Amino acid sequence: HVQLVESGGGSVQAGGSLRLSCATSGFNFSAYCMGWFRQAPDQEREGVATMSPGGTGIFYAGSVKGRFTISRDNAKNTLYLQMNSLEPEDTATYYCAAATRIGWCGLWVPTYDTWGQGTQVTVS
Repeated sequence: HVQLVESGGGSVQAGGSLRLSCATSGFNFSAYCMGWFRQAPDQEREGVATMSPGGTGIFYAGSVKGRFTISRDNAKNTLYLQMNSLEPEDTATYYCAAATRIGWCGLWVPTYDTWGQGTQVTVS
């Protein structure tokens, strides 16, 4: 049974930090591109940061580059997103996702076929 479970969301003041985690099970985590995506109310889901299986290929949305850091621990089957200097515009539900059918690790949402339930991040 494939599971992706996000945690670490919450409410924070502008300029603060949060660290999101995505614990996975039921599939070969280390073999696939993984990514973080977000969706604000009445907006489309967008790619935030993605990473290749070995961690050498990393993509960031321009709006988060220099503030967010994606990482993965293949031994723990876990994906992380360190978010610093948070801004109100970062408020959204954040999702973890895996691309298990396509070997492309970009930010394009349709590439990713396996999704978590999301965790809310609110920046005021």
